[in-house]
Amino acid sequence: MSATDTPLAPAHAAGAVISEDDLRQQAVDVLDANWQRDHTVPSRALYPHQWSWDAAFIAVGLAHHRPERAWRDLRSLFAAQWHDGRVPHIVFDPDVSERDYFPGPAFWDAPGSSGRPGGLTTGIVQPPVHAVAAREIYLRCPDRDAARLELEWLYPRLVKQQAYLVERRDVGGDGLVSIVHPWESGLDNSPAWDNALAAVPVDLSLLRSHRRQDTQVSVHSHRPTDTDYARYIAIATAYRDGGYRDEELRERHPFLVECPSFNAILAAAELALADIAEAIGADPAPHRDRAEQVTKALAERLFDPSTGMFHARDVRTGQLSPARCVNGLVPLILPGLPEARVRSLLSVAGSPAFGLGGELPLPSYDRTAPDFDRLRYWRGPVWINVNWMLWRGLSAHGHAREAADLRTAMLTVIRRGGCHEYFDPVSGAGIGAGSFSWTAALALDLLAAPE
Repeated sequence: MSATDTPLAPAHAAGAVISEDDLRQQAVDVLDANWQRDHTVPSRALYPHQWSWDAAFIAVGLAHHRPERAWRDLRSLFAAQWHDGRVPHIVFDPDVSERDYFPGPAFWDAPGSSGRPGGLTTGIVQPPVHAVAAREIYLRCPDRDAARLELEWLYPRLVKQQAYLVERRDVGGDGLVSIVHPWESGLDNSPAWDNALAAVPVDLSLLRSHRRQDTQVSVHSHRPTDTDYARYIAIATAYRDGGYRDEELRERHPFLVECPSFNAILAAAELALADIAEAIGADPAPHRDRAEQVTKALAERLFDPSTGMFHARDVRTGQLSPARCVNGLVPLILPGLPEARVRSLLSVAGSPAFGLGGELPLPSYDRTAPDFDRLRYWRGPVWINVNWMLWRGLSAHGHAREAADLRTAMLTVIRRGGCHEYFDPVSGAGIGAGSFSWTAALALDLLAAPE
């Protein structure tokens, strides 16, 4: 449906708005309930393992509640780092049955990492938000000496993660990282990938031999379609069967895309690493230089003047996706983004397509697009993690009023809809998994921020 078919519901439509104190307690309860030995799961029913970028967002919130768990979450994830530097997008819990999540460890058939036996991770990555998280935990820790020891353990691993992405994944040769699967973006079924995915053959018989588990515990109409999922399995199979090698990807891999949000996060991670390097007595200059290089490449290669925002680029065809998705606004997190680009993104964010300054946070996709879908995952719903990044970007560029409005919108939708995975961009109702960890964690961070 189009956003114009149904007006925005009033603030009380999705339920009573709880107090900020009650929200704080609810968020703490969610994080405590989702703690599993040495890490936090995103959601008990739908996501019973450890996810990479979830761990980073969760750690930001845990810094306000249980900082020792924040560090432990990151340590647990990076213990599964591969020898080549990649940090897998899922670290599987050996106590969870293969039947309870697909695709599980048997499908991925991943080699062992330095801290895990073989077969307990996936072979793909997610956006490297972890350095940003590590810096945030450090800044909030009262015991700086203990926090510095944590940074000293993490720093070389974070550097290795960045080196893997920059050196092994610059498939286009233009200084930007390519993702090899939509899941690597974190925005699984975003319209940003539609054109690139269209070139991947659809074999629905894959879903007979590989049964989806997500639709057994979640509403089917809220999840990626079977057609999308068949393509996801085909792409993952191709990468796995190629031994997870990154050489000659352009010649043999069916999906290669430069994502604006992934690359913006990559540059933001370098800036965070510069601060971490200073804290532990290392040289920050290489990190600042790389952040500048990635920011420049991003501004030159993925910005479309006709839409005023950033777009995903299909490395195979060289074409920018026409879809106006929220990942095209995420480069706002970069303080070095040219001012003209910042002004343009602010204009788009405040337009009817995204509605910055309105009652609700920004949707994941253009509200005015004919295929806007208010319920289906990344094809319309509101996600707190992306809005949290935009809030930080607005603050960094000095747009205090817009940042305050967005903070208010995020807290209101969570207070009204609960700590859900995502939210209806029309009514504000919570949808997807309930008791979702990164929503709870980022709510704590928002609550701790000054008005």
